[in-house]
Amino acid sequence: MQISRLPFELLVGLRYVRARRTANKNGFISFISLASVIGIALGVAALIIVLSVMNGFQKEVRDRMLSVVSHIEVFGANGTVDDWQKLLVEAKQNKRVVSGAPYVEAQAMLVNGDSVRGAVIRGIKPELEAQVASLQMKAGQLTDLKPEGFNVMLGIELARALGVRIGDKVTLIAPQGNLTPAGVVPRLKQFNVTGVFESGHFEYDSALALVAMEDAQKLFRVEGATGVRLKTTNLYDAPQIAEELSHTLTGDLLIRDWGRINRSWFAAVQVEKRMMFIILTLIVAVAAFNLVSMLVMMVTDKRADIAILRTLGASPRSIQKIFMIAGSVSGSLGTIVGALVGIVTALNIPTWVPAIEHLLGIQFLAKDIYFINSLPSDPQLPDIAFIVVTSLVLSLLATIYPSWRAARIQPAEALRYE
Repeated sequence: MQISRLPFELLVGLRYVRARRTANKNGFISFISLASVIGIALGVAALIIVLSVMNGFQKEVRDRMLSVVSHIEVFGANGTVDDWQKLLVEAKQNKRVVSGAPYVEAQAMLVNGDSVRGAVIRGIKPELEAQVASLQMKAGQLTDLKPEGFNVMLGIELARALGVRIGDKVTLIAPQGNLTPAGVVPRLKQFNVTGVFESGHFEYDSALALVAMEDAQKLFRVEGATGVRLKTTNLYDAPQIAEELSHTLTGDLLIRDWGRINRSWFAAVQVEKRMMFIILTLIVAVAAFNLVSMLVMMVTDKRADIAILRTLGASPRSIQKIFMIAGSVSGSLGTIVGALVGIVTALNIPTWVPAIEHLLGIQFLAKDIYFINSLPSDPQLPDIAFIVVTSLVLSLLATIYPSWRAARIQPAEALRYE
């Protein structure tokens, strides 16, 4: 009697999966099978959700950083660039450099009454700065920073910490002092608060102050500029463009892209993402072990069926394929359900989480601790595909040993006590 292989194995394997089991017979096997499917689904869903949130977190922080940090920064090796106009013209000869803006940057102290805060003072050209930055102005405009006006714009958290509002004055203390007969006297200058901005990034909102470039040059006694900030056509091409500029720009210059500026942070996120993937994959692995247990018990329960199939002409390989199909179908079902649940949840996290926070009256992410105070999500197809493939591979590997045991069953021994 000749038995066709693939249709026969597929038919029997699917029948074993779909078979209804009563509580008195094989109920425990059915429970283990359901538990393994649910376990795989939970593992796949958790992986997709967590990696989507981490992708969203990285994207959100990167975008907010780039509202303050330029794609590429070119600055003098000795701390200054004498002719920033010439440098900007040379940089724009690269067709992928869209715009640029000079800046003068130094650290100082800001004082308002008893409130004292350290800050990064950045002198800018307002008309050019708007081309490389995208700050959200809460009050005032960049054009309010006029030369000789000695106006300042503060990050929203810095303004809150100093307790100042629009129209108030703050005293800026420069680290470079004036040498007098009485010794070194700190250099102080009063600035008018004319604006408040928000980048969405707590690190910059709490420590960055913007002034007119000419005012910063006078205060810090800088000739020229600290450097030039450049915007490129594609931020992901910034490392390559920076490498090209290192060969075309003249002078003793240092060049760094946005990835290098925050290299340690982005590297930490990548390591954390890999570790979370490994840890959460263990959930799928545990569910795969449940799949092994289910198949082993199924093989034990189906010893008589296996013996009959063998006497009808089924080969050991056919028996092995039957149970591999049964296990793979369970694993595939759990993977598909988990992927659907994970994708739907990941796509709706930005909506569901605020609703839960509002309902419970809590905030999951405090922005004075984390970089952002919302929970973003960015599900990416390569991550989802890799998770699904990993789950399917683990499910397939889980079927090898039980199906091998089933193929070794001898018909005579299996039917001895039937």
